[in-house]
Amino acid sequence: MVFLMVVKVDSTKCIGCGVCVSLCPEVFEIGSDGKSHVKNEKGNCDLEAAKNSCPVGAISI
Repeated sequence: MVFLMVVKVDSTKCIGCGVCVSLCPEVFEIGSDGKSHVKNEKGNCDLEAAKNSCPVGAISI
């Protein structure tokens, strides 16, 4: 059985603080709009920590 994790950033909530990028640079990046974006869902990092560290709850898994 294969589980696929879908990672999303709600751009209406994101404030571009960069916590997710600092915790999971393989998965997240700050785009030209100054907000976080998912660049690679298959990165090897603690996605739960990134989700839980987002100060505005913009990350969903």
